[in-house]
Amino acid sequence: MAHTGSATVTRIVELELVRLRTPARRGSGAAGSVLVRVADSEGVSGWGELPRATRSQWEALSDAYAPALLRHSWSRPTEACEAWADLPWDPAAAAALDCACWDLWSRRRGMPLAHALGGRRTALTAGVTLPRQRTVESLVTEVNRQVGAGFRRVRLEIGPGWDTDAVRAVQTSFPFLVLQVDAGGRYSESPAHLEALRALDSLGLLAVEDPFPPDDLAAYARLAAELRTPVALGRPLESVEDLAEAIRLEAGGAVNVDVSRLGGLTPARRAVDRAVDAGWQVWCGSSAATGVGRAATVALASLSGASLPVEVPGAGNRGSDLAVPPVRAHDGVVPVPLAENGLGHGVDRTALAGHTAQALLVDSSGSRELRSGRKHR
Repeated sequence: MAHTGSATVTRIVELELVRLRTPARRGSGAAGSVLVRVADSEGVSGWGELPRATRSQWEALSDAYAPALLRHSWSRPTEACEAWADLPWDPAAAAALDCACWDLWSRRRGMPLAHALGGRRTALTAGVTLPRQRTVESLVTEVNRQVGAGFRRVRLEIGPGWDTDAVRAVQTSFPFLVLQVDAGGRYSESPAHLEALRALDSLGLLAVEDPFPPDDLAAYARLAAELRTPVALGRPLESVEDLAEAIRLEAGGAVNVDVSRLGGLTPARRAVDRAVDAGWQVWCGSSAATGVGRAATVALASLSGASLPVEVPGAGNRGSDLAVPPVRAHDGVVPVPLAENGLGHGVDRTALAGHTAQALLVDSSGSRELRSGRKHR
């Protein structure tokens, strides 16, 4: 059970939003992430992340969610979400503020975030996701790099025409590697697609994730009843209520709990408990682009119910972490930072300044200061 007992009232008096530059390699159509910092009257701060924020999400966060939180008082971080209960639901915007409030609260309480959430594990097995490669040979080469870095579970992105042959090639080269696949909703219930999914069932995978579009839980249930391999859900779940409905329909047997997708640590923690109670397997994935969001995922994954490997960047990932120390796996293991309070990671302000496209500072009086980031030289 999480340690959330405290009658001390918290009021956020300052809120900073930092929109990050989009890495050039992701293309002009991509969106940069937003880091969120909340501070109380004692000067204690907490951080959260909104990954790959669209313009509408930036506006929702700056014009609605942030002002609502500045007007709201709360005693426990589980109550912070009441501030935006009446706003149009944006789980990623809510998650950024929810995580920042948990970070602030646990720092002020003098405890690691993992312990505040109820986690007890000190180290986590790491998993890595590999996108589709140009050839099967290049996929095997990339898997070899990740195995050499100590990763014990590899999640392969698949789609029609890139599924069984790719998985078999990896299994042939690495027969003891734990594999699962993420279909990204790319399949339908057409005969050819179902035949491919049935072929995957014979390969001893940990899970087949998101085979169908997110809005077709009935198709998930039909497939789950047929396969021995657990069907995992990630993208169809934007709330604990979505998970409850999937469980009721017996639409799977495993769940990817993503803090940003579910709306924050508060609902994500409930989702872990709900899935475990239903006998589902759980792992904590992450859509975070920086170490701020990943640190929150690691804290959540310290819960005993999240028993499958936690998702972290793989070997060769060149993304900017911005967290100090970086949130990384070492020989396939992710340490849970228990020697520091809150997230257990700071934010490198110098590096952050170089990645900032725009920053907005809002305080409880309603004052707003908008700044542009430094231009690259």
